[in-house]
Amino acid sequence: MAEPPRENRDTEREEHVVGVRTWIGSWPVYRQLTGTDPLGRGAAAKSGPTARLEPRVARADRVVKSVCPYCAVGCGQNVYVQDGKVTQIEGDPDSPISRGRLCPKGAASLQLTTGGAREHQVLYRRPHGTEWERLDLDTAMDMIADRVIAARRDGWEWEADQVRTRRTLGIASLGGATLDNEENYLIKKLFTAMGAIQIENQARV
Repeated sequence: MAEPPRENRDTEREEHVVGVRTWIGSWPVYRQLTGTDPLGRGAAAKSGPTARLEPRVARADRVVKSVCPYCAVGCGQNVYVQDGKVTQIEGDPDSPISRGRLCPKGAASLQLTTGGAREHQVLYRRPHGTEWERLDLDTAMDMIADRVIAARRDGWEWEADQVRTRRTLGIASLGGATLDNEENYLIKKLFTAMGAIQIENQARV
């Protein structure tokens, strides 16, 4: 049987040597002893698949600053947007309040924008009804305005115990923790102008 040409044998030998070097070089211990990571806490311990990973936010088109919609702490968030859609929400390291940290609820707030359970239309159930029906936003806002006017009128008191009051007991406001000072100021002005006196906020802002 004829031997292969010398050039082929040399090529096979070189490929074998390269393969052995690659195989040995893939050992974390070898990289630890010969590289710049003698303690094996960085590059020496990183595998090939790990080195090829990229952050979920690497391909985002832009980053929008926001505030977590949950409790009254007001942690800062970075909202990553790609092709007009929110792809990731992470803590904002520039926030003086949270310094990049988020609690489990804040870290999962991406579900508010992408979750399948989120409603995008107004749902209304009529008195004594058993089913929800969808309404357009204009109709819903008109219904709310009509009910506010009616509740103010029906609960109006010109006086109580012979003392002039000019108030309504048919409207009350309980604010949520995510309302900031400016929003609470506007709510207070609006409800006071309507004559409401029962105005409160659960966070006591």
